[in-house]
Amino acid sequence: MGSFEGILTGFQVAFSIEGLLFVFLGVFIGTFIGMMPGLGPISAIAIMIPVTYSMEPSLALVMMAGVYYGAVFGGSTSSILLNAPGISGTVATAFDGYPMAQQGKAGKALAIAAISSFTGGTVSVLLLMLFTPLLASVAVVFGPVEYFALMLMGLTAISSLSEGSTLKAMISAVLGFIIVTIGIDGQTGTARFTFGNPNLLEGIDFLIIALGLFALAEVCMLIFNRHDDSITNQKNLGSLKLTKADFKEMRGPMARQSVLGFILGVLPGAGATIASFIGYITEKKISKNPDEFGKGSVKGLAAPETANNAATGGAFVPLLSLGIPGSGTTAVLLGAFLVMGIQPGPLLVQDNPEVFWGIIASMYVGNVFLLILNLPLVPYIAKVLKIPRPLLISLVIIFSLIGVYALSFNVFDLYLLLVFGLVGFLMRIFSFPAPPFILAFILGGMMEQSLRQSLTISNGSLMIFVQSPIALTLIIVGLLSFIVPFFKNKKKNASIVSDISLKK
Repeated sequence: MGSFEGILTGFQVAFSIEGLLFVFLGVFIGTFIGMMPGLGPISAIAIMIPVTYSMEPSLALVMMAGVYYGAVFGGSTSSILLNAPGISGTVATAFDGYPMAQQGKAGKALAIAAISSFTGGTVSVLLLMLFTPLLASVAVVFGPVEYFALMLMGLTAISSLSEGSTLKAMISAVLGFIIVTIGIDGQTGTARFTFGNPNLLEGIDFLIIALGLFALAEVCMLIFNRHDDSITNQKNLGSLKLTKADFKEMRGPMARQSVLGFILGVLPGAGATIASFIGYITEKKISKNPDEFGKGSVKGLAAPETANNAATGGAFVPLLSLGIPGSGTTAVLLGAFLVMGIQPGPLLVQDNPEVFWGIIASMYVGNVFLLILNLPLVPYIAKVLKIPRPLLISLVIIFSLIGVYALSFNVFDLYLLLVFGLVGFLMRIFSFPAPPFILAFILGGMMEQSLRQSLTISNGSLMIFVQSPIALTLIIVGLLSFIVPFFKNKKKNASIVSDISLKK
């Protein structure tokens, strides 16, 4: 069956009355789950497996897929309005989305997020339909050596995430590396930095750190500056209309990050979180005005929102074509496939074309539903900013505590949340940037694992990283992206000194 015939089969599933109903139900549930800090699509899909057991497999999986990309689509809301990421893939959205909301442009920020998400999701579906077999073979080529080089390239962007002192950004990143090593070593089984506490054996969940460093730290800052009239809860929602200038700024990031996010989503283990960070960093590096990032930049908001939604489409490539889950959510989806007696992999297109093409076609329909569902709701969603500050602070704390407790139903995680909230507050007081900490935590674990696997394969020889053309290229690009900014800053400082001396 060719792609054209296959997509027609898929649209027959997606455009049936049941198909439309389950697609809408999936994206609706996913959107509101994404808005709630801490819940995420993994829990929702896991709960739905027994509920959908007796359903038609194609319809059940279409709904679960809708929950997945619907949660990523809706996760930007709490990041923008409350600085409390709904899911890990929307942490980078808060970097410019929340400052924009503080400037009285919450409506505009939510509209940019919705349109960028729709663009990234739609382009990823097109690429998924056209290039799934080819990209599946590319995903297989990426082994531990290539993954290490990719993670190393991502880490060299720490200098781009520094809002002031590069040294403070490096210290922040080192702290992230230290935290990610807590738990049982996956290769030797040795407990590391647990201090005899069994609650730390599984490590610290990313969401605990994200909500602590962003949501609770923001709450602490609001309380600390409660008498400062310059820091108020913005109640002006702003206009929802985007100008031609806004669309012009969004156009480049949406085009680039739709493709880049999809490619990163294809790589098993990368996912929407890494795609959103790399998308944000890429746009900041190529921007003519990088200083605008972190202060309410349109590009800074459009880039991660496009990339994370494009990555959700890319994550279906290894799942559907190889039977390899690319993220925690797709791992649960794989379980749903197996429970329903369907084996994802090379034979899925032949054995169950209605499932393979039904999921792809439903993503077209689902992205349209998400846009129609989210844009009209923006004025109502943004009204959360009209809540009085004391009540808003209480709600953020409650949602953060509930979200973290729902991860493992462990009270110890709540103590960790409070600890990282205090750490985030102190980092703000002393001007240590949080993004490098988050980036190092995300990439550190995968980077360590890939390095150790690579050295095991090569019997300890570092030459294995030079022998792989893909790895060598990624390492060179990473080193250049790390070194070039230093030379630019040095040249800029020299020019400033020269101008001052001439004026004297």
